[in-house]
Amino acid sequence: MTSFNPTAPRAPLQGWFSRSEAWLDSKGKGAWIAAMVLGFVFFWPVGLALLFYMIWNKRMFSKSCRSHKRAAWSHGFSAMKPSGNSAFDAYKADTLRRLEQEQHDFEAFLQRLREAKDKAEFDEFMDERARAAASEDLEDNGEGSGEPKRH
Repeated sequence: MTSFNPTAPRAPLQGWFSRSEAWLDSKGKGAWIAAMVLGFVFFWPVGLALLFYMIWNKRMFSKSCRSHKRAAWSHGFSAMKPSGNSAFDAYKADTLRRLEQEQHDFEAFLQRLREAKDKAEFDEFMDERARAAASEDLEDNGEGSGEPKRH
């Protein structure tokens, strides 16, 4: 199991995105709206992507981008602080370990479902191709028309 490490280095692609997001957050909601409007003006898919990101991330309707980010970080770290009660801390650690295992098992289950769906779709595609090839062979052999084809 891997746990969240806030000091771990980020991937380069995530780095520029995170820096841009932090910069816009530091400027406030107006900067997000200005970036979205400029995105629409210069290249509409960028503006649309920013709009969807702001709605999905609930930045559009929160009072402040900075407080939203701060609340998410403080909530994430509160589960890691020891309470001072060893019995409760042991219970919490066991529960977190169990939840991480359940999350891992669920993600593996979803992966198996995706693979099964992909296989079913691929098998259906291959069956359709085989039927189409068989019907072409029948037409090529003259069974589909009144006279045989000449090669």
